[in-house]
Amino acid sequence: MKVVAGIRFKSPGKIYYFDPENLNLSQGMHVIVDTAMGEEYGEVIIPRKEVEDSEVNEPLKKVIRIVTPKDEEMRLEYKKKEPEALKICEEKIAKHELPMKLVDVEYKYDGSKILFYFTADGRIDFRELVKDLASVFRTRIELRQIGVRDEVKMLDGNGICGRRLCCCSFLGNFEAVSIKMAKEQNISLNPTKISGNCGRLMCCLKYEQNVYEEKLKRLPKIGAIVKTEEGTGEVAAVETLKEVLRVKYKDGEDNTYFKKHSVNDVVVIEDAAIEDEKLDVENEEDLRELEKLEKLEKVDEKNKANEQI
Repeated sequence: MKVVAGIRFKSPGKIYYFDPENLNLSQGMHVIVDTAMGEEYGEVIIPRKEVEDSEVNEPLKKVIRIVTPKDEEMRLEYKKKEPEALKICEEKIAKHELPMKLVDVEYKYDGSKILFYFTADGRIDFRELVKDLASVFRTRIELRQIGVRDEVKMLDGNGICGRRLCCCSFLGNFEAVSIKMAKEQNISLNPTKISGNCGRLMCCLKYEQNVYEEKLKRLPKIGAIVKTEEGTGEVAAVETLKEVLRVKYKDGEDNTYFKKHSVNDVVVIEDAAIEDEKLDVENEEDLRELEKLEKLEKVDEKNKANEQI
């Protein structure tokens, strides 16, 4: 077991473990920590706790000190310079005619580095831009390409539910989302209804997916032949969370009727084959948009950089 402190650098954001050593830390306190990118300013989210060795990425870096008044004064001073730095960088991007969109700028708490976040469709050769910016600011310059999800997280906004976006309010880390999740949750496969402000699949599709997967293992599939007190019928629809089946019965040769049953009152005679991954969408334009979304999700997942702190 190891004693760690959980530190977060942005809110919302991922929590990283550090060695608190003998420091008396409390939640909400600000600290300076050692990272792979040098000293960073962060907030204590978990003061101290013991975790299994397997949960820690070795070597465990240390909390250097609790933030001093001088540290805080420097951080606020450089924070005020960020809007001007953003404006200057936008002018330099236009000057170099680079196909990139500047999203945000962040000064390191002590001014030793400026980090510019941008989006672009592909790789950008920004070496001359970096030299130009370094000559203006006379400090280390880093340009970091981010995805559309990160861009929206920085810009903030509200979702179609009317609430503040999850990524801007509490979501610490982006997880892989798939159209299969919407399909299994019986959500309309309409691109506009399952896409977020970023143009990617909504992160909230992931929240209940584990429950759906667990329940679907125990429920017969659509098309299964089942026996109930009503007789023998075919499963026409499944209400997953309620564990209720809508069963189709034949009343004579041509007439059919439907009735709902709890899964506990049903005996499966013959389950249906596993559904293929083909998207069942009537509108060809929607189908193309869904296929495009799936490809973008795979690209985003492939390009997701492993954060190393």
